[in-house]
Amino acid sequence: MKLGVRAHDYRKHTIHDMAQLLRERGYNCCQLALPKAFLEIDTYDDINLSLLERIRWEFETAGVEISVFGCYMDLGNPNEEIRVQAVKTFCQCLEWNQVLGAKLVGSETAYPRLDTETKRIWKPYMLESIRQIIEVADRYGVKAAIEPVYWHPLEDIDTVKEVLDTIRDPEHLKIIFDASNLLEFPDTTDQKQYWKTWLDLVGPCVEAIHMKDFVLDEKGQYQGCPIGQGVIDYQSIADWYRVQDREIPLLREEMLPTNDRRDLSAMQSIFA
Repeated sequence: MKLGVRAHDYRKHTIHDMAQLLRERGYNCCQLALPKAFLEIDTYDDINLSLLERIRWEFETAGVEISVFGCYMDLGNPNEEIRVQAVKTFCQCLEWNQVLGAKLVGSETAYPRLDTETKRIWKPYMLESIRQIIEVADRYGVKAAIEPVYWHPLEDIDTVKEVLDTIRDPEHLKIIFDASNLLEFPDTTDQKQYWKTWLDLVGPCVEAIHMKDFVLDEKGQYQGCPIGQGVIDYQSIADWYRVQDREIPLLREEMLPTNDRRDLSAMQSIFA
């Protein structure tokens, strides 16, 4: 079983220390957002081949797979300057990943929370950005992954199906599945059926699962909590996971270092 974490939830460390820390805490895989994870890298401009080779070597030596090279960009923004820079940065990460060796280069499709009308406006820009990214992913032989989020342009199962049907490149276009980013109405959703519908569609494309859990406070606002203590029905997702013929990384996000052992144990228990 591949059990991992978003590395920068432990804050920044040197490349060597981060690889060792993750292994010592019990993980065998991770998600890396390089400027957020490493003291040697403050911005994407600091990345070079030497650093990429060091990261790959340190993590291979520690036995920690780099499952996702996180490159979260505003891919649907109608502002051309912002969107062009976002696509350019993502494509640069695809090129760098030939050296880094992550299994995926991944992104959501927006930064801000968008209302219904704004999501509609952003959608065609998102689709064009993904099209350009997948052309580059194909050129480099690297997998790119997008993450559906209900407050982003890639908001629901119909939109995801449209993207997959339009791009038609299952070899290079993959999905990061994050249940907490898809469950808009936890109080009224039949999660067993909801996750079955989602996974029947995107399951073959899912190459990483983000692990979060949450409760709603008295104002109906999101409050993160330990895995298995919130509203997400992970058992339904685990039933699907256990019959897959491949190892899909389970990557804890929003982890509190004081709770990391408990979360890791919960992930092992739920998905074993």
